[in-house]
Amino acid sequence: MFPHFCYNSCIEKYRRLHKHTLCRLLARLYSSGEQTVPVSDSIKIICKTMMTCHTLALETALDQTGIRISPEIAEPVLRRFENAGMLAYRFFEWASKQRNYVHSVRAYHSMIESLAKIRQYQMVWDLVNAMRNKEILNVEAFCIIMRKYARAQKVEEAVYTFNVMEKYNMKPNVAAFNGLLSALCKSKNVRKAQEIFDNMKDQFVPDSKTYSILIEGWGRAPNLPKAREIYREMIDSGCIPDEVTYSIMVDVLCKAGRVDEAVEIVKEMDYNNCKPSSFIYSVLVHTYGVENRIEDAVSTFLEMERNGVMADVAAYNALISAFCKANKMKNVYRVLKDMDLKGVNPNSRTCNIIINSLIGRGETDEAFKIFRRMIKVCEPDVDSYTMIIKMFCGRKELDMALKIWKYMKKKQFVPSMHTFSVLINGLCQIGNATQACVLLEEMIEKGIRPSGATFGRLRHLLIKEGRKDVLKFLQEKMNLLVKEPLCD
Repeated sequence: MFPHFCYNSCIEKYRRLHKHTLCRLLARLYSSGEQTVPVSDSIKIICKTMMTCHTLALETALDQTGIRISPEIAEPVLRRFENAGMLAYRFFEWASKQRNYVHSVRAYHSMIESLAKIRQYQMVWDLVNAMRNKEILNVEAFCIIMRKYARAQKVEEAVYTFNVMEKYNMKPNVAAFNGLLSALCKSKNVRKAQEIFDNMKDQFVPDSKTYSILIEGWGRAPNLPKAREIYREMIDSGCIPDEVTYSIMVDVLCKAGRVDEAVEIVKEMDYNNCKPSSFIYSVLVHTYGVENRIEDAVSTFLEMERNGVMADVAAYNALISAFCKANKMKNVYRVLKDMDLKGVNPNSRTCNIIINSLIGRGETDEAFKIFRRMIKVCEPDVDSYTMIIKMFCGRKELDMALKIWKYMKKKQFVPSMHTFSVLINGLCQIGNATQACVLLEEMIEKGIRPSGATFGRLRHLLIKEGRKDVLKFLQEKMNLLVKEPLCD
């Protein structure tokens, strides 16, 4: 009755059997009792096992690696799988059962962040209770939860997290207070943050960080008059602006198009014997680039060097971005050469700026050349892979998009929700529902719920092909996750 479903079921069984076999082979390869291999090799083996093995076989495969787990191994593994919360949690649970191993505070923090990212809040609070029982609970754990609640626009839950600290024998301090304000401001809830500040500033003595958070929040609103007001209130209260405050004020003014006023703030820094940082110069260079004031951008960069401030990769990235905006690619390559001569290594952001500019100009072949050079000098990030995969999908070259995907997996890089979505959408556009379904299932197994738009596109294609049985199967798998949409 459902031939597609029968065929897909066979393929699924074969694929899982193949994965189980591969897991056992990996286990035999790495297993010979407890291994005394270098930490970096142990991390690679565990990551490869986690990327390759099916969920049901994972614990056995990890056991059979014979690796003695330690915080130096567990923490990088958890960071590597931060975008795959449930997979990270299975490793976390397995590690907790290993002999002579106890999770570090950082391991708990990583796990709380990963689970909160996919809105598994009950599991998050279970970890908080576990930390309390082990007497390692700290303020940072609550700050992480406040950030994640606020990012999901669960403002009341973020405030509740702050208020409930005392029940966990954690007395809120100015660091926790700043953590709550920062969480709210970064999630575009600066008015709520200001309200809490006004009501509670008598309970905590605001420091320069407190005021800096609010200035940045109002700057993002954007509400420049309010940002200026908080800046003046800070000075009137006797709290002296530090380098971070000045940096934020310069950034706020530049984003508001007041770069000349930002330059006056830099002069004020000199008056107060506070030397401008490379970050401040990079903000000015970037802003001049956005405003197509390329001569001012170059002049500011050279002024930074004359003032004895070493240009870091962020400052170079700002200059490269300015040249890209001005379509001066020869200058971009000269800057890269200057970086090499001065021993400043480009990072993924450097390459992403260039790749994005080239793709925008339609020079996709050149963009791919830059990507291939990039992987030899620095590690691509999620944006790098996503841009290149999206580029090939746009060119209807899905074979190349899938090659990049396989390379990314080979490098043990865990895709984000957006990376999955870009490739699934590309496959749907050419009508490859089978491959799109395999990716969607992999996405779900990693604890990442697809966006409504991505699932809707695949749903439409499956209905069009009369494969409602496959659609039902995927829907049931999705329902195993939390009911509300997960964010990545």
